[in-house]
Amino acid sequence: MTSTKPVRLLTAMLTAALTGAAALSAAPAFAQVVVVAPMAPPAPRVEVVPPPRAGYAWDPGHWRWVEGRYVWVGGHWQAVRVGHRWVPGHWVARGPNWRWVEGHWA
Repeated sequence: MTSTKPVRLLTAMLTAALTGAAALSAAPAFAQVVVVAPMAPPAPRVEVVPPPRAGYAWDPGHWRWVEGRYVWVGGHWQAVRVGHRWVPGHWVARGPNWRWVEGHWA
């Protein structure tokens, strides 16, 4: 007579793996990483905004917190979503820290 323990163990492991994969793929598409900086960002840089571009909204440059310091990210065009307006990303003071709010369509 042969033991069925290895088969049951393998079945349990596969079920757990598939359940975990299903849970990860069911995560909301809008989930984002929370960025918190311990100090206020520098003043925004002055950027020359290009002439308007049909079907696009300008997203101004901003400071991004990377490896313990602020790094400037230049502005870029965002494809327009009809019926929405672009809200640029911005830093918000939360107690002694600063939290990044990603740009989004509202």
